[in-house]
Amino acid sequence: MLKLGIKAPDFEAVDDNGNKFRLYDYVKKFHVVLYFYPKDDTPGCTREACSFRDSWNRLSKYNAAVIGVSSDPPESHRKFKQKYNLPFILVSDVDKKIRKLYDAEGFILPSRITYVISKEEGIIVHAYNSQFSPERHVDEAIKALEKLTSK
Repeated sequence: MLKLGIKAPDFEAVDDNGNKFRLYDYVKKFHVVLYFYPKDDTPGCTREACSFRDSWNRLSKYNAAVIGVSSDPPESHRKFKQKYNLPFILVSDVDKKIRKLYDAEGFILPSRITYVISKEEGIIVHAYNSQFSPERHVDEAIKALEKLTSK
């Protein structure tokens, strides 16, 4: 995992609609919850994505954008997003460069890591790594956003 207090690395990729996505276009406007997950439409990843979906109203109160990243291609992301009615962006990292940039590569499985990045400054204020508690990632992100916005 990357250390807290450092500037989040910027990146460009392709989103679930096949459009160019740049992280810092969002960091200028929103606190960003950037979460890395292993694979679309698998049990743990579906529970995690649906937890973010089900907490969408709470996350929105903190002016937060949620961005999910996996190595699946845009078409897979599009189907996953439609199947579970996910209201946030999924980014394709087919070559795993973003995972490497964020120290989220993993050993056997790709890591399941969530970062909370502060609006405008782009500083990583929270990181949570747990392969086996996918639903907990949203709770951790919300706690970090509460602290961030209460300052």
